[in-house]
Amino acid sequence: MNPRIPVPPGTPQPGRRSLLLGTASAALLLAGCAKPDSLAAQAKAGDNKNYIAGDGSVSEYAPAGRGKPVQLTGRLYDGATVDSSEWTDRVVMLNFWYAACAPCRVEAADLEALHQEFKDDGVLFYGVNLRDTAATAAAFERNFGTTYPSFDDTDGGILLALTEYVPPQAVPTTLVLDRRSRVAARILGVAEKSTLKALISDTVTEPAP
Repeated sequence: MNPRIPVPPGTPQPGRRSLLLGTASAALLLAGCAKPDSLAAQAKAGDNKNYIAGDGSVSEYAPAGRGKPVQLTGRLYDGATVDSSEWTDRVVMLNFWYAACAPCRVEAADLEALHQEFKDDGVLFYGVNLRDTAATAAAFERNFGTTYPSFDDTDGGILLALTEYVPPQAVPTTLVLDRRSRVAARILGVAEKSTLKALISDTVTEPAP
């Protein structure tokens, strides 16, 4: 049985479905990793743990039960500043990662494929890198063919902002935001391609606000 993860007040409650990803590959990747006291602390620790175990859970939140719109500002590795106010009427995927994270490598190609698949629908993809220098992040992106941008969140600003809405709690964590910038879905651990595609598709096809 997966341990219950504490949820802060105001976190949206699961709606239409809550799934468990039980693939053998995810189990092998996540086995033997202790839960950290702090995602940001372990990401920056440099202790060779490489990643924080997710519990394999996927949660989708019904529109009526979602919290308030996410508000954040962050800097991309290319120096551009992005504010969530720019995401009005856009579905957004946020993926927390860093280069030494083994599960992040596993899901990288699938995330890029989904980026290509959904970009004509106006879906915005962003990585949120918790640890790496610009050179390390760029090397990862070259090696895995990632073309969507990533925030440099080594100061933990975006991570801290999002804990008000729904805690990431694992690396990788993937969030899908609806057209009102509310958290529509969360994956803790490896984002299985078909599951993330379904979550994004569901959010894209929701009625416009």
